[in-house]
Amino acid sequence: MVENNLILLVEDDEGLGFVTKDALENQGFKILWVRDGEEALTQFHQQPFDLLILDVMLPKMDGFKVAQNIRTVNSTVPILFLSAKSMLEDRLEGFQTGGDDYITKPFSIDELIYKINVFLKRSAQSKSIELNLVISIGKYLFKTEELLLIYQEKTKFLTKKEARLLAFFGRNQGKMLSREQILEEVWGKNDYFLGRSLDVFIVKLRKYLKEDSRINIINYHGVGFKLEVEE
Repeated sequence: MVENNLILLVEDDEGLGFVTKDALENQGFKILWVRDGEEALTQFHQQPFDLLILDVMLPKMDGFKVAQNIRTVNSTVPILFLSAKSMLEDRLEGFQTGGDDYITKPFSIDELIYKINVFLKRSAQSKSIELNLVISIGKYLFKTEELLLIYQEKTKFLTKKEARLLAFFGRNQGKMLSREQILEEVWGKNDYFLGRSLDVFIVKLRKYLKEDSRINIINYHGVGFKLEVEE
């Protein structure tokens, strides 16, 4: 099935780029390899890709800025960061700019292939699961297919991660959801760094839902969260 998947690989290191491209092509993936951020954006706008692999420290435009630009026009394509930067703040910035995963160098090719397959499978499933739902949250209407949150005449376009998180809360209004449940549902795994990213996303959702004062996302410290709408 992978022969139909086109991946954009953005890596300026010639040796690593060649090895990564060769390994992925041996698995049946189609790989377009570019070496700087500006060329990555050019190629992204010229043809559809199923997944992106972005180095962070790139010539002309770094990987975080590339991801930010892509997320303004496409909230669903999986983005995997590859980086030698391993600090917590770097990982968090990667998730906040739209990344789906953050892999530190040096990395295992087998691990990268595994994660690519996970995200491609999840991406395919998301096209048929939960995308036809319209969820009422207080005075808001959330159209999951369009990733649109609507309040009266105001609309807000959510990223894929924001939409998956809000949909999970919306389907479980009034229920306390553990941090583990949320991370497994939205990110696919329970991880410390992803847990920190979850807190950032909760802050964003509270901001998006602030027009209706009856809505509250309650934090049960160290345990989980509950989306509650007062009567």
